[in-house]
Amino acid sequence: MGTGARLRQLANVLNGSTLLGLLLAAGARCHVASGPRGLILAAGYRWKLPYAAAFTVGNVVLFRADADRVFGGESPPPSSPSSSSSSSSSPSPCFPDGAGFPGLLGHEERHSTQYALCCGIPFLPLYFAAAGWSLWRAGNPGTANPFERHAGLAAGGYPEHVDARPRGWRRSPDLRDEPNNRGLSGRDGGK
Repeated sequence: MGTGARLRQLANVLNGSTLLGLLLAAGARCHVASGPRGLILAAGYRWKLPYAAAFTVGNVVLFRADADRVFGGESPPPSSPSSSSSSSSSPSPCFPDGAGFPGLLGHEERHSTQYALCCGIPFLPLYFAAAGWSLWRAGNPGTANPFERHAGLAAGGYPEHVDARPRGWRRSPDLRDEPNNRGLSGRDGGK
């Protein structure tokens, strides 16, 4: 593990966000194991919110997918070494390249770094405010969200570009200028 990953891991432990992620994983009865670069992977998240294939709290990446898909068929307890017949000397399951999650894991790892940079728990209201802004501007919580843009929109499953807002959301200038337009301007509804 590199210096940056170690610093992120330490920051997220000290700021309490990784503990919060572990408590969430335990409450949701996820299978938890060590992952690459100091991340902790939790598989089998079933709660309704947030609605995403994966999300991150501190250094904990919670996946909706089952443990077999996340851990590549191996589900050893996080404290025991992998006892399969493979020659790997890794003490914990590695995230499989063939499972279709590497791009998503990289995306979630960048969110883990964002937790560290935002001093942990303050990341949550900042993220939700940015998601609300994006929902208002782009019609989804990611496209105009600076946290999602930095983490990689495509890897997170968000469209790169959308119209600013669907038609009909903005009142056109002519509605303000026409006094007889359904009472939208003028004190007496244009009468």
